[in-house]
Amino acid sequence: MAAKKRSVIGGVDTHRDTHHAAVIDSTGGLLGDAEFPATTAGYTDLLAWMRSFGRVAAVGVEGTGSYGAGLARYLTSKKMAVVEVDRPDRRARRAQGKSDPIDAVAAARATLAGTAMGTPKTRTGPVEAIRALRVARRGAVKARTAALNQMRGLVAAAPEPLRARLTRVSATVLVNRSAALTYDPARLHEPEHATAAALVGLARRATALTEEITTLDRQVTPLVQKAAPRTTALFGVGPEVAAQLLTTAGDNPDRLHSEAGAALTPWKRPDLAASRSAIGFTPPTGGSASRSRGVAVGG
Repeated sequence: MAAKKRSVIGGVDTHRDTHHAAVIDSTGGLLGDAEFPATTAGYTDLLAWMRSFGRVAAVGVEGTGSYGAGLARYLTSKKMAVVEVDRPDRRARRAQGKSDPIDAVAAARATLAGTAMGTPKTRTGPVEAIRALRVARRGAVKARTAALNQMRGLVAAAPEPLRARLTRVSATVLVNRSAALTYDPARLHEPEHATAAALVGLARRATALTEEITTLDRQVTPLVQKAAPRTTALFGVGPEVAAQLLTTAGDNPDRLHSEAGAALTPWKRPDLAASRSAIGFTPPTGGSASRSRGVAVGG
């Protein structure tokens, strides 16, 4: 009966296929640890297992933006207080080694101590949809840049007839001229024809990626304008910058309690105050590099 009345804190070290959970008491003492599959059934069993030790005041979860996203959503749907936990302290890792139980216990103790206080993004609304499309766009932009760099590298060492025609031109001209090149498939053993064939292939790839980026921009823009109409109406703030700011804040921007909170993990969690001891600490410096890039572009 006493076990049911006591408050406990959970911690979870997340992975692709399994999650390792730990439960501690109000003094940080370990009550138990166990591994569960990273499935809906596994999430249900994990929460039931934690509740068997007492009233779960909060659960610290590693990787709420990746492997722990599904678990964080499930726990939030069950009205649990979920805390976003950074990777374990490096000193603890050096002293104790790296293991799933150690990381799960560290997540729980960081939640209890107050050194982990971030609110996970809900990832259940239009901002998550924007983020997914931007992941595809970012990959396409990166691949197109790689193709263009490969083309310029080939041109720099190409036989003179090709080099003279394709050097010192813009990316658009390079792609267009390369796509129009002709070569003899029977003479690919000759550098000039092989280089021309490679440039044609890369030009087609760059063109296809440009079309993909344009399509993704058409898909993202109306979502951004609907989600943040006032932001996109500001002078100098285009859809890309607004989309970056939106994805930094997430679908629950109320988790950012100040301007500094937009760059750092929010450090105050009133909903957790009753379940952890009050201690003084200084938040680490740093923040979202992507957000910083967005603000710089938008400024």
